[in-house]
Amino acid sequence: MAQLLSFRVYLSAETQKASPESFKRTQKTRKPFTPGQRGPVTPVRKPQNLNLEVSPHRAVSAVRLMRIEFGGAFADLLNEKGKGSGSNEMSYVERTIGFRTRDLDDRDLRLVTDVVGGTIRWRRYLDHLIGSLCHNERTFRNMEPLLLQILRIGFYEIIKLDMPAYAVVDENVRLAKIALRPGAGDLVNGILRKLVSLKEKDALPLPKVEGDDRAQARALATLHSHPVWMVRRWVKYLGLDEATKLMTWNNTDPGFSLRANMGRGITRSDLVERLNSLKVPHELSLHLEEFVRIKTGLQMVVQAGLLKEGICSVQDESAGLVVSVVKPQPGDRILDACAAPGGKTLFMASCLKRQGMIYAMDVNEGRLRILGETAKSHQVNGLITTIHSDLRVFAETKEVQYDKVLLDAPCSGLGVLSKRADLRWNRKLEDMEELTKLQDELLDSASKLVKPGGFLIYSTCSIDPEENQGRVEAFLLRHPEFSVDPVDRLVPSSFVTPQGFFLSNPVKHFLDGAFAARLENLSYFFTFTDTNKSHRSLMEFREKLLQFKFHIVFAFLFSLLIAALVTFSPGFLTVLSYFWPLFLSTALFLAAVFFFARTSDLQTSSTISSDGSGVKLAAEGILDYVVGGQQEETDLLDSFN
Repeated sequence: MAQLLSFRVYLSAETQKASPESFKRTQKTRKPFTPGQRGPVTPVRKPQNLNLEVSPHRAVSAVRLMRIEFGGAFADLLNEKGKGSGSNEMSYVERTIGFRTRDLDDRDLRLVTDVVGGTIRWRRYLDHLIGSLCHNERTFRNMEPLLLQILRIGFYEIIKLDMPAYAVVDENVRLAKIALRPGAGDLVNGILRKLVSLKEKDALPLPKVEGDDRAQARALATLHSHPVWMVRRWVKYLGLDEATKLMTWNNTDPGFSLRANMGRGITRSDLVERLNSLKVPHELSLHLEEFVRIKTGLQMVVQAGLLKEGICSVQDESAGLVVSVVKPQPGDRILDACAAPGGKTLFMASCLKRQGMIYAMDVNEGRLRILGETAKSHQVNGLITTIHSDLRVFAETKEVQYDKVLLDAPCSGLGVLSKRADLRWNRKLEDMEELTKLQDELLDSASKLVKPGGFLIYSTCSIDPEENQGRVEAFLLRHPEFSVDPVDRLVPSSFVTPQGFFLSNPVKHFLDGAFAARLENLSYFFTFTDTNKSHRSLMEFREKLLQFKFHIVFAFLFSLLIAALVTFSPGFLTVLSYFWPLFLSTALFLAAVFFFARTSDLQTSSTISSDGSGVKLAAEGILDYVVGGQQEETDLLDSFN
């Protein structure tokens, strides 16, 4: 087992968080790839001798692309110990195409990472070009998996990497001939040469953004290589320009951030010193004092053992800012309700200064075990207790409450598509409904574990409004005992939304997209019983007040008259010198009751239980009315109609 939060775990889980399948199987589990899943079955060959003619990075890339598309493999080539897993990859190559190439060196590893990640990102764009240059659509649709991957690699290297065309054509033709058959090599040769000719003439067959909304979305989806449903959704929420910028960001090579492990007494200066010794280019985070940004050199950091030794962790600044929203304090008891792989758990533990406890809960026992081992290398294992459970079951069966509960919920991961190149192709529009339903269930369960006066922090790695503020607004309607605690004092102002939430925008902040809402449990002000029963009692109370509206208005006007007489008549003042404070206070009280009775937004601002035990102060309802809230300005006389 690894003793670090590895690059592989980071890419596969931290950017996507726990998948919805971890809680409810909304998607079918991928099965290992078999060559017959697309097109004709590629013959299974017996292992042959070492082949030095074939480019090793292209052979490994082609096989890995098949494993990613059909078998759920990772997009990187670093194993859990931070070493290149080239020997493992070569065994896959041998089993899939029947021969081995020379071992991968560091340059090959970087090329594989670049080619595989880029080919996945640009898959829709590349497939459009390949289909356009085939003799007919049937040729493309029936193309066997390995041949298609070889063509994708060739197209990506020529168009996006600007590699020498002659070398790309020659190497990929050789791979197709040896791995498949001579005819496959001839097909690759013809299509790649046609591509080179069209590129030189600047005449690539690309769609134009024109026509109705659907046609424009399809063209944009091809040009920027995203699913059509994502494009339409982003254009709807963000507008065309911002949606285009977001897709451009998603197709760029991602940068990474390293967090210095304060739990071991490692400062950012210590981390910078190590990076300088490795000659890794870096820059300091603008938002968090523990973080350093790097664009290249992550492989050197991993292989130098900085992760294994617990010197630092790979963690995006957006995740670190979510921890800022949690604001862990020494002595806190904090539940991380969906903890694995544990990046935020470890960061929160390092903030406790050896006082307090983080309870890390997850449904995946294996990932919790890795988290526990990572905590040892970070020397914060004494501050972390793991809990193997489903949050919903735990909340129903355990009577325990925490100072803070972090619900880093399973989500679509639409904010991390730059790092998770394959995620865009694994998400469907239908997933969004299932995810929002799951998020609602988890929020309801998490709310039961927050002590009065405590905080519930809901976060995602998504930029989708329905998964973010939409879920918070729906939760507050169901749970009026919670209130938004604005995050403006916890994170830089550029990350704060008008509603007081945290939101990192990839285009604006050059970070992963993430969201967090900090909700305070105000139930210590009042006791909530049956919400529906309480609401009905409040409505009955309001109706009774309105039945006596004329009496209330008369008393109000009479009180004003008395106050006027007290002010302008010295003789009357002498008579009522002992009574005018009573009249004035009565007038103010009746005015308050009247305005409270007229407040229409009572569902979310006030609740009174039938037995009188659940009273939320009328002053809150009065204040909502006075400052406007969601009420329209109403003429006083209209209230009598």
